[in-house]
Amino acid sequence: MLRTRNSGGREVAPGIPGGLKAFLVGGCVRDRLLGVPVRDRDWVVVGATPEDMAARGFQRVGKGFPVFLHLETAEEYALARTGWGERAGFHPAATLEDDLRHRDFTINAMAMDADGGLIDPTGGAADLGGRVIRHIGDSLAEDPIRILRAARLAARLDGFSIAPETEAEMVRLSATGVLATSTPERLWLELEKALATPCPSRFFVALHRVGALAAILPELDALFGVPQRAKFHPEIDTGLHTMMVVDRAAVLSDDAAVRFAALVHDLGKGVTPREDWPRHSGHEARGAELVRPLVRRLGGPNHWADLGQLAATWHGLISKIAELRPGTVLEVLAAADAFHRPERLEALLIVAEADRRGRLGREEEAFSEASRWRQALAAANTVIARDLVASGHQPGPGLAAVLFQRRAEAIRGALSQ
Repeated sequence: MLRTRNSGGREVAPGIPGGLKAFLVGGCVRDRLLGVPVRDRDWVVVGATPEDMAARGFQRVGKGFPVFLHLETAEEYALARTGWGERAGFHPAATLEDDLRHRDFTINAMAMDADGGLIDPTGGAADLGGRVIRHIGDSLAEDPIRILRAARLAARLDGFSIAPETEAEMVRLSATGVLATSTPERLWLELEKALATPCPSRFFVALHRVGALAAILPELDALFGVPQRAKFHPEIDTGLHTMMVVDRAAVLSDDAAVRFAALVHDLGKGVTPREDWPRHSGHEARGAELVRPLVRRLGGPNHWADLGQLAATWHGLISKIAELRPGTVLEVLAAADAFHRPERLEALLIVAEADRRGRLGREEEAFSEASRWRQALAAANTVIARDLVASGHQPGPGLAAVLFQRRAEAIRGALSQ
């Protein structure tokens, strides 16, 4: 067992309730050693029972496993466990090393005591230094969601790679179809967290490489290997383009829903008949039809599906505003509900910019179309229905037609300047 001193001294674990033998564990220890901000702290308690925790004022929050909430710090304290997955269990005699050896990855299986000493029974510090993500024992087989977690760590931790033996186990398990039995909500949570990382493409590429992407997101997996016209897409491969787009969206927006819309903007190209390659006429409508079933299958929120469908449908036209009739511009604004929710338009502009710049050699290309769309919306907003009513127009279909015409004229004037 490796033990080292941490420069933080006893500040590592302030305020441990008297009589408890508690240790910082998991991601917070990993992040502390990496020198990155620690967002949440988790604790393992050794040698205590649920009754001991209750007597000290902790509130139990774990349903099937003894996890307790510290009412002052809101931090979680779990009793030391043995076993993996469904075989995981609590026993008062379980040691800290027992608990750590039954975690997912070595870099997540380190602990710190109150004096800053490091407890590392699985070699996590060495893997941290080597920037390697390595599974422990049967951890992946016991909980296949950890296949996604390994890929997410690769996306979150810059410069880290998945150990060869871990990747081989991911390939083996993915081939069994075990991910198909995973709870959709857990799959969606991993997807959402992956989209929040600095480089989401690493997550999807890692899953594609081991065969897991086809099991959970077959619509996305189908894009890899599908060619596009080199004139517009020097990178050729639709899957590669999509990865470039989602990473560019991650630079442009912190909103995971916007990043998701970028991820699904070209799904329709995955179902283009082979005889039509490398052209993809009509892929926008085909892609829009795929988005909502995908989100529903994984239990995602409706507003993600809404934004994804809009991105799939309109991303091409948004990049061509200079070629559009004012009436078509107005139709896009109305479809995006931009008059009531202008943030929708801003999200679509980000996706369109990411699409433009998510191509080889065009990464820094300007996207002047965004300002044109904002000008169009501002101009259309100067024409208000109640003003038309006040001038004598009667509510009804006739008013709607006049409103559309006047707004289109306003857009024409704004874009002609």
